[in-house]
Formats: sequence, C-alpha cells, structure tokens
Amino acid sequence: MARGKLRIHLGAAPGVGKTYAMLSEAHRRVGRGTDCVVGFVEDHGRPRTEVMLHGLEQVPRRELEYRGGVFPEMDLDAVLARRPQVALVDELAHTNVPGSRNAKRWQDVEELLAAGIDVVSTVNIQHLESLGDVVESITGVRQQETVPDEVVRRADQVELVDMTPEALRRRMAHGNIYQPDKVDAALSNYFRPGNLTALRELALLWVADRVDAHLTQYRSEHRVSAIWGSRERIVVGLTGGPEGRTLIRRGARLAEKGAGGEVLAVYIARSDGLTSASPKELAQQRTLVEDLGGTFHHVVGDDIPAALLAFARGANATQVVLGSSRRKTWQYVFGPGVGATVARESGPDLDVHIVTHDEVAKGRGLPVARGARLGRSRRVWGWIAGVAGPPLLAALLSIVDLGLANDMLLFLALTVAAALLGGLLPALASAAVGSMLLNYFYTPPLHRWTIADPKNIIAIAIFVAVGVAVASVVDLAARRTHQAARLRAESEILAFLAGNVLRGETGLEDLLERVREIFGMESAALLERAGDVEPWTCAGRVGRGRPVERPDQADVDVPVGDHMALALTGRVLPAEDRRVLAAFAAQAAVVLDRRRLQEEADRARTLAEGNRIRTALLAAVSHDLRTPLAGIKAAVTSLRSEDVEWSEEDRAELLEGIEEGADRLDHLVGNLLDMSRLQTGTVTPLIREIDLDEVVPMALGGVPEGSAVLDVPETLPMVAVDPGLLERAVANLVENAVKYSPPGAPVLVAASALADRVEVRVVDRGPGVPDEAKERIFEPFQRHGDAPRGAGVGLGLAVARGFASAMGGTLNAEDTPGGGLTMVLTFRAAGTRPEPHPATEPERQAS
Repeated sequence: MARGKLRIHLGAAPGVGKTYAMLSEAHRRVGRGTDCVVGFVEDHGRPRTEVMLHGLEQVPRRELEYRGGVFPEMDLDAVLARRPQVALVDELAHTNVPGSRNAKRWQDVEELLAAGIDVVSTVNIQHLESLGDVVESITGVRQQETVPDEVVRRADQVELVDMTPEALRRRMAHGNIYQPDKVDAALSNYFRPGNLTALRELALLWVADRVDAHLTQYRSEHRVSAIWGSRERIVVGLTGGPEGRTLIRRGARLAEKGAGGEVLAVYIARSDGLTSASPKELAQQRTLVEDLGGTFHHVVGDDIPAALLAFARGANATQVVLGSSRRKTWQYVFGPGVGATVARESGPDLDVHIVTHDEVAKGRGLPVARGARLGRSRRVWGWIAGVAGPPLLAALLSIVDLGLANDMLLFLALTVAAALLGGLLPALASAAVGSMLLNYFYTPPLHRWTIADPKNIIAIAIFVAVGVAVASVVDLAARRTHQAARLRAESEILAFLAGNVLRGETGLEDLLERVREIFGMESAALLERAGDVEPWTCAGRVGRGRPVERPDQADVDVPVGDHMALALTGRVLPAEDRRVLAAFAAQAAVVLDRRRLQEEADRARTLAEGNRIRTALLAAVSHDLRTPLAGIKAAVTSLRSEDVEWSEEDRAELLEGIEEGADRLDHLVGNLLDMSRLQTGTVTPLIREIDLDEVVPMALGGVPEGSAVLDVPETLPMVAVDPGLLERAVANLVENAVKYSPPGAPVLVAASALADRVEVRVVDRGPGVPDEAKERIFEPFQRHGDAPRGAGVGLGLAVARGFASAMGGTLNAEDTPGGGLTMVLTFRAAGTRPEPHPATEPERQAS
C-alpha cells in the first residue's frame, strides 16, 4: 500500500490563518471531486473558521473522560474505517487526552499516512522541538506541546501561512482570534510586536532552509552543474598564509551587500601531505570566519584550481575571492598560477575577485631546516657523514680507481646518507665538500679547481641538486612527522579534557593540576576580578611555585575574557603551546562557572525546600492544629457553661474529647519538632545494644487496643540503636498502618533475623501504594490518595525514615502479598561489622 502524502500549513503564531488556509484547500479539493473529510479541526470559536467547516464532511469525535471532565478527541479508528482520500487533522503538535491510543496527534497522523490516506495539517513554528529554547528566550513561555522536527521535515509539502505582526495584532484587537476578555493580556504579553517579529523570522528562516535543501537535492538528482544564483554565496580560497584573514574579511563584506549572503572559506590540501599550511594560522582563520557567520571547509585535491571550482559549483556559489599570487616574477615560467587559472575556467556564471594584500610577490620560500625535529644524535651523525665523510671517501677512492661516474655515485650516496641522518644542512655540507673533492681529485684537469669538460659541470650540478632535493624531502617528512605527533598528542589531551569537563568529572583544582603536569610548570592559578579597576583574586591554585597576584607576574598568562586569566609559573612556553593552553584556560573558566552554578543551585534548592516546608507547616498549623484546638475550646466552654446541667456521661464524653484533642496536638507537635530537627541535622542518636522486645511493644501504646498484633521473638539478636528514636519510628509506622487498615484487619508488627540483619515489618491490609509513589510517601507533608485533612500533616513516615537513617538503618515500603502495604525497618545485628552502603551516608547528611 502506497504511503499517504503529508501537507503542513506552517505559521509563526496563533491566528495567522493556518486552519482557514487548510479548510480553503479542502474546499478546492472537494470541488475537484476529491473524497475529503474533517478528522479534527478546532475553530476556537472563530466565526470565519466555523463558516469554512460548512459543506465538509466531519467524522464524529470520540469523547474521553479524564479527571472528572469529558474531552473530545479525533476518532482515529473511525477515520481509518471511513478511509477517505484526504483527512484534515488540525494542530499537529497536540497532546492527546490520557486513554487515547497514541500520546501525540502527530502519531495519529503517522497511522493515517501508513494506511495510504493523505493528510493536511497545521503547526506553529514554536511547536518544533528543536526551537523550544529559542522560543522560550524570545517569549518567556516554554512550549509544552512539541512535534519532532523530522516529522515536519518529512512532509511532502510545507506551506508558510504568513502575516505581518501589525496585521496579526489588528486581528487580535478586533476579536478575531481570542475572546474579548483575553485580548488585552495577549497583546501586552505573547503578542508583542517584538515577539511576533522574531517568531516570523524563525518561520521564514526555517522554510528558507528547507527550500535550500530541496534545491540542493534537485540539483544533485538532475546533475545540474550550472550555478543558479538564488542568493549570494561567496567562496574564499585560503592558502594558509597570513593574507587569509584579509580575504575572509573581504568576502564577508561582499556577502553583506546581498540579502542572505553566505561565506564559505575553503582550504585545499594536497593528497600527498608533503605541503601544508601552518595549523596555527588555519585555526585562527577558522575562528575568524566562524565569528563572521561563515563556515570553514577542508578539501583534499592535487589540482587546486579544479578542486576549488568543483567546490564552488557544488555549493552553488556565485563569487570566488582569491588573493593575488605570492609567487615571484621568475616563478611564472612554471604556469599562470591558481588565480589566473580559476578566473579563466570559472565561466560566465561565477565571478572571481582577485584581492591584493601585503604578501603579494614575496614568495613562499623554502622550508627551513629544523634539526630539533630529528633528534640530537641523528644530527650529530648527519654532520659527521656530511663533513668528515667526503674526505674519508676520497682517501678510500685514491687507492681504488673506479672511474668518474662511479666516484660521483658514491659521493651522491654519501650525501643522501647525510640527508637521511641529519636533514638539510648536513646534506648541503656534504654536497659542497663532495663537489669540491670531485672537482679537485677526479675531474680533469686533476688537482686544479677548474673543469675542462662542460659535461662534467652538468654532472656536478645534478649531483648537488639531487643532494639538496633529497635533503629537503627528508627534512619536510621529519617536520610532518613531528607535526602529526604533536597534533595527535594535542587531540588526545583536548579529547580527555572535553570528555572529563562535559561529564563533570573534573574539578577546578584537578584541571589546574593537569595543566601544571602537562606543561611542566611549577604552579598554575586561575585569577579573576570583578571589573577593569578591581583587584585580582585567586579562584583556584595548585603547585608550590611563587604566589601570583596578577597575570603580569606569571611566566605565562592566558586571558579568558576580560576579567579572568590563567597564570603559570616555572618557565616561558613556546608560542605553539599556547593553543592547547588557551583551551585549558577556557575549560577552567567553564569548570569555575559550573561550580558556582552548582553552589547557587544547591542554595536555591535549600531555600526552595525550606519554603516548601514552611508553606506546608503553615497549612498544617492553619487546619490540623486549629481543628483539635477548636474541639478542645468548644468542650471546655461547654463544661464551664452555667446555663446547662451536664450529666456524668456528657461530662465524661467532653473530657474524653479534650483528652483526644490534646493527644492529637501532642503527637502533631512532636512530629513537627522531630522534622525540624531532621531538617537542621541536630538529631544525635545515643546508640546502645538492646533487644527489640524491650522497645517495640512500647511503640504500640498509642493505638487502640486490638488494632495491632505483635510478633517479636525473644531469641532475636540484639541491635545497636537509640531506643527512643526506634520507639518513635515504630510508633509512627504503626499509627500510619492502623489509619489505612480496614475495620477488623489488625496491623501485624513482626520482627525477624536474616543473615546479619534484623527486620521489623509493619504489615497492613489497606489499599496499598503504587510502585511510583512508594518513595514519594516518605517526603515531608505527603499524604497518599484521598486521605482526609484530619489524617495528619504527612510527617510520620518522613520522621520514621529520618530516624532510621540517623541510626544507620533503612526504611522501605513493599507490597503486602494479597493486598496492602508493608513497611520494612532494617538494622544490622549488634556485633557485626557494618559495610558501606551507597545510600546510607547521603541520607544521613540529608537528615
């Protein structure tokens, strides 16, 4: 079965006319004879939208009950059974009422498409999942209903329904969108001109991006190589030289002149890897082009002009920016150069700009030998082979006559050996000394510094050229090897750094210590200040070097923004090390910010918890304390009244009410005080070894007789607990169990030993608690289910768990077999060595 097609009407905000446009499209299709039905369309009380529904077949909606209300939803099964050609489904990002087959309406649409039914739907730009943070920063409202971007991108057609902010606000003011009582609030909040303009720009850019993707796909499928100048795309060709920054800025200025201009900087490297630009310079140019809003691309190609033009045509570029050649005049004998070749072969649809710069005609120069790349021992042997080798070879050849050709080959081999060992300079020395010896001892006339035969001059010149060429290649390969090893080490360091920092595994001091060890410094410190004239303060420091109070006192300082710097002491680092050091400095600032944000979050969490406790406490005081007080007050007032003669039974009943109210107040105030002690961490248990049968029976004194059954064997091991805290914990558990147990079903309080643990189980046959709520019932001021207000303030279980944790035990909730809830209080038997438990210490700290 062919999959249906999806058409989406996309808008920037509610009220732009998406539903109206969808219904208009439906009327056009019905007029052409298409079988089109309304699966679900919400008119929101808008008269014009409601009129557009006339004449269209509507599938009856399905009504679902949820939390005492009845809500209409699309009847997916009815639409599938009706099987129209086209179904209208409004509000693609809508969340279905619980009880529906799918959680989201876009999932219903997916089923319709899979059944071969075409769907026309609507969605606002703020409902796209990837734009949630952006929309929230613009409007201050977090969208709860979202649709994955991929669902919208897969649509066969996306039509933008656009309206200017001024026109939309006029529609709102005329009452065409919301009810009159909501107009003023909407215009002054969500529908402000700035919000609507920003949302409209988001919608336009999103659609433009999708159009550009479709254009690229079409050009690729139809193999269109000609450039279509739909918008200005400027390709900047980089060589890795310092002139690249000038070219990037020039390209950015050209892009600014056209609407939607785009800059693409490209560096083309040879596939053999023997010629390469400075990684540091390329990194700086990448940063510059990205700061200017462009993109950086690295392309491999041996024919640079062809590779550059292929990239430009593949990106549908309209202009190419190149720098004037850095070659000297004599170098043009080898060809016209990259700029001239690109300009000649670009064709009429691609403009080429040749930009002058300070490096014009200065040449690239030969690579400079860097002996340090080869190691000290290799350089020593290279100089020995280059300087002492030719005389020794000449002395050896004076004994054996091999002829001029063989003599030159031996000297050439010696020059190659010097190049392989020591690089360029030893090879040049070997070539110079060898050519002089060849001229003096082996080239006629002998023992004179002249050459009679011109062929011998050519032979010696080739000899020197081969030696220099081999030495250059060896030196370049050594430098590339060193560069690759260094880049690999840098990448490993940066990968380790990024991974640890992003996962939050590295603290500031650990990161600074890592910096100090990697770069071999004495100390590392992160300095910061509040303003330009404020003194510097140390946010973190490691090492034993001299203290640094300002960045200028350090051997190396790397600024991080305007008011932060990484300062190191010990030695001066080379410039090539500062790139990795800058990454460490930026990550150190991130770690510091994260630590401070975590501290602020902890403080905010503490304040929020305190506010929650205070709010709940006020609620408890306002009702649960006032209720027993009101009962006591009424009973006392009745007893003191002289107008009524109370019988002994009435007096006893009133006194009993006073006593019950006082007990209830005493229990409530006790729990409040216990909870406050737990929250402030002032609970200090007095641990001693006791038998459970001495304490647990005392905890049942506050419950009605016959409501609890005790089963605590005398043979149980002793436990190390605070008797008072244990009694209070068990009493709260039993009271809670009795409260929820049905009549005639007493609570069972049983104790048993299991391995090195002793458990106290409080078992009830009440309604039980679902798994997802078993941890929540231990939070302060939580009452599960429909517990009446008189059932307490919800502190009993929280206090019990807090006391258990303070004594080194645990308290958990389990299902009772056959129905009900079982509270399991666990302690270690006295005399056993406690093992560390991952939850014990945090719970104790929290208590």
